[in-house]
Amino acid sequence: MGTPTTVGQLDPASPDAPVAAHLGDPLREQRTLLTGAAVVDRSHRGVLALTGPERLSFLHNLTTQHLTSLADGQGTRTLVLSPHGHIEHELWLSELDGTLWADVEPGTADDLVGFLTRMRFFTQVEIKPADLALYSVVGPGALAAVVRLGVAVPAEPDVLPVPEAKFHTGSVPPRPTSVYGLRPLPGGGFLRRRSLGDTPVVDLLLPRATAEQTLAELDLPRAGLWAYEAVRAAAKQARVGVDTDHRTLPSEVDLTAVAVHLEKGCYRGQETVARVHHLGRPPRALRLLHLDGIGTDELPAKGTEVTADGRTVGFVGTAARHAELGPIALAVMKRNISGETPLSAGESTAAIDPD
Repeated sequence: MGTPTTVGQLDPASPDAPVAAHLGDPLREQRTLLTGAAVVDRSHRGVLALTGPERLSFLHNLTTQHLTSLADGQGTRTLVLSPHGHIEHELWLSELDGTLWADVEPGTADDLVGFLTRMRFFTQVEIKPADLALYSVVGPGALAAVVRLGVAVPAEPDVLPVPEAKFHTGSVPPRPTSVYGLRPLPGGGFLRRRSLGDTPVVDLLLPRATAEQTLAELDLPRAGLWAYEAVRAAAKQARVGVDTDHRTLPSEVDLTAVAVHLEKGCYRGQETVARVHHLGRPPRALRLLHLDGIGTDELPAKGTEVTADGRTVGFVGTAARHAELGPIALAVMKRNISGETPLSAGESTAAIDPD
């Protein structure tokens, strides 16, 4: 394992500054994620603990997901929207042994706690930061590796089709549109199973004081965040705050199916969500771009305009060098831009992925 180069050494202003961008060879690290398994440090994400008998109903009333039937040992995703339906926060929720854990994008936890505290009123819920650090075990060998921690791997993540979530019938209460299996860990903390496209991922949320001891039991190589972000981008999974702007709707970045329940009652921003779902497609869509930086080795920066014939048609979020696909980027673009349209992103020419 090489000497870690932190994101902060390369971009001090990045919210990812505290963690390693790479450990000497980003492409080799990425190939390990695609063919074997490695641990990625994502410990800069914020983690909150919600306790109290009304913790689920409290978030159910404020966010996009159906949470009142979230069972012990289950996780899901939910969004906090603005009054106009634009994404403000994404929460990865984990309900385990009387506590609802929420991990969020780095640098956003304080703002989220402030919002939740203002909305709490007389609800029986306590909200506080948790001393847990997130590490992701990524790759085809991830599931076998995690068994070394002495726990059974949860079943494959489950995502309900959107129409089923919308037209629920019968006496069984509606459940979240996405469900991730959780398991408590013998040394404290817990794990969550999910995926990046076809690549398995097991998230470990570990007490910071004993995290390195637990990771040592896995006996896996480490990979930097650059490798992880390239795999995520290729899987076309948007990251809130990176691949979104202040007016992004859930349906524009493919978050409706996994983080929005179309049947549940009133919450902030619901009118926009319902209007877009029932009346037509959203104005923009998330696209995977292939880049050809003729004469430059620089990837387009976050927020770089995507243009067609001199007209701005979108913006770049994540840009990465993929070990198999080459330079790629996720971009939110006008939906009516076809795959045949010549595009530019900064100094690079760009083409929408045909798949």
